[in-house]
Amino acid sequence: MRTVYPLVQYRDADKAVDWLVQAFGFEVHELVRTPEGSIRHGELIAGTGMIMTGTGEPGGPGIYVAVDDPDAHHARAVAAGAEITSGLADKDYGSRDYACKDLEGNDWYFGTYRP
Repeated sequence: MRTVYPLVQYRDADKAVDWLVQAFGFEVHELVRTPEGSIRHGELIAGTGMIMTGTGEPGGPGIYVAVDDPDAHHARAVAAGAEITSGLADKDYGSRDYACKDLEGNDWYFGTYRP
């Protein structure tokens, strides 16, 4: 079972997904759309790996890590000085998660969601 998922955002996620499939051989696992029709969340598979993507402002890559106990994980991160950017919360898609930055500003996301 996977636990680490690279994240990448695109201004035009539909165009990017099509290109990733064509250029790199990814397979679309799931695409969740906003009411306006843009990709809110996408999962693409390459071999045994998976990336998650969506429509947004491109920036530094992020990493999502699935954890069994996000409350304990959050407490540990706070104790170590992680900058919490999105507090621990239950999400509408069934995950309990939070987001933070590491010591050099990289984005990390931790939660119970497992694609």
